[in-house]
Amino acid sequence: MALQLECNNEQEIIEIGEDLIELLNVLLQKAGEAEGITEGEVALTFVTDEEIHELNREYRGIDRPTDVLSFAMNESVEEEQEIVYELEEGEELEGLNDMLGDIIISAETAKAQSEEYGHSLEREIGFLFVHGFLHLLGYDHQDEASEAEMMGKQEAVLAQAGLTR
Repeated sequence: MALQLECNNEQEIIEIGEDLIELLNVLLQKAGEAEGITEGEVALTFVTDEEIHELNREYRGIDRPTDVLSFAMNESVEEEQEIVYELEEGEELEGLNDMLGDIIISAETAKAQSEEYGHSLEREIGFLFVHGFLHLLGYDHQDEASEAEMMGKQEAVLAQAGLTR
């Protein structure tokens, strides 16, 4: 099984066509390959600024819209109650172990940023998607060194797919 991408579109600001989904799938495979991840599922949802603003406020305590949010399935919070699934003998926990997490992209912000940076919407969405994927794998950009590492990885994957600035 290769890396799987599940796309959901919950906005009507930009059209999410098959070409874009195919491009994101290519980026997912290339980013996974670069990180040694060959299996798993990523759920990607396109939303409005209003929706991502609510999520950002609720989950990060930041009261404004943002471009991309990532929610990793394997993240554990100190106080978080561990979930124990009781399975019958021979029964398997379907699907859950394969889920890497959710990436949420604001279509509105992606469009505005692509215009601001003077590159294609595809490149901006691709950049945000790879950025979100790296967050799912535990990468962060809290300081200059980790931001530079993350940026380098993102640019390498985008370049492989022909999405240069």
